[in-house]
Amino acid sequence: MADINTENSEDRAKYDFKKDMQEIMGYRGRGTELISCYVPENKPISDVMAYLRNEQSQASNIKSKTTMKNVTSAIDSIASRLKTFKQAPPNGIVIFCGEVPRAGDQTKMVQYVIHPPEPITAFLYRCDSDFFTEPLESMMLDKKCYGLITIDRSEATLGILSGSRIQVLKHFDSLVPSKHHQGGQSSVRFERLIEIAAHEFFTKVADKCTEYFLDRPELLGILVGGPGYTKEFFVKEEYLHHELRKKVVTPLVDTGYTDESGLRELVQNSQNILTGLQLSREKVFMQRLFTEIRKADGGLSAYGEQEVRNCLDAGAVDMVLLSDSIKKRRITVQCQAGHVHEMTVNDSDGKFQCPECGANTQIIGDEDFIDDFFNKAELYSTRIQLISPDSEEGDMLLKAFGGVAALLRYKL
Repeated sequence: MADINTENSEDRAKYDFKKDMQEIMGYRGRGTELISCYVPENKPISDVMAYLRNEQSQASNIKSKTTMKNVTSAIDSIASRLKTFKQAPPNGIVIFCGEVPRAGDQTKMVQYVIHPPEPITAFLYRCDSDFFTEPLESMMLDKKCYGLITIDRSEATLGILSGSRIQVLKHFDSLVPSKHHQGGQSSVRFERLIEIAAHEFFTKVADKCTEYFLDRPELLGILVGGPGYTKEFFVKEEYLHHELRKKVVTPLVDTGYTDESGLRELVQNSQNILTGLQLSREKVFMQRLFTEIRKADGGLSAYGEQEVRNCLDAGAVDMVLLSDSIKKRRITVQCQAGHVHEMTVNDSDGKFQCPECGANTQIIGDEDFIDDFFNKAELYSTRIQLISPDSEEGDMLLKAFGGVAALLRYKL
């Protein structure tokens, strides 16, 4: 149970971070009114507060009264939030705040407090017409990693691909002679010496692969590339540790180089493979769903929001499959007669009538649609699996089932 809830918690944190970042990146101010404040762990909060006070005094020089008012209000809001911290969290903290346009001439104040998944390295304050998100954008990528190997007989390079960052771990020069000019009996002897040198080189590379890759539980796979047949020989002849051989991604990739630039070429030429690996993991769950649906009695499947919610409330759901492109809200409303109802809506900015008596209602609860499922799943030790719409199966989940389906523990 703890493992499932831990996985859900990690997936939810990733989802919420990406969701917030997509919203933040979409905002545009009417002037230079949107403030981005990055506070690393080692930056004293008192120093940040002093910096904000200075910026607030400087804001009084802004010619536009509206812009001046909006900037000072945003600074006040950021300062109020920072007062709740004795010191910055381990990865630092990022606060985005400012007035953004609404319908007509109206504006609204937005504030996001982001706990980044990776450390913030430097203090930054910026006031502009949009929020400064560049330091966080690479953190939106999945931080599971891939091992990288480029190899031929002359050299080899090992690296790690994490998100969009390529880290070089080790470069080898082989010293294996490429050719010789000996004839007769010497030819056979030199050929044998060359093969011995190549074998020792491949063994040395494989030993380093074991050192760098074997004890990495976050390693999803190993990409192998090179300009010729050597890469196939290296994998086929089982130089790699048997556990690492299971993680080699096929097909192997042709590259023109085997140095650091070869690693970049390997990643570039593997984009379709990497995307396909993520989608194939999701396809496994979708194929299980389709297999159950095809059974005469519907098998251990449920689909459609209301049916899945009913099964979830009964504790019968093993895994909920949700399209990660759903953009809805789950609201709780109450009318004057005291009737309370939950609704799924596209936008919570509106007026809603009580389904029971038709009277106008007041929103007393408002949450993201997918976050609401995460909350319910935690009560029943149910796994939430987010599905991308990029595959045929993911597109069908969204269009045919409204983006919501489930695999059941038992038939209701």
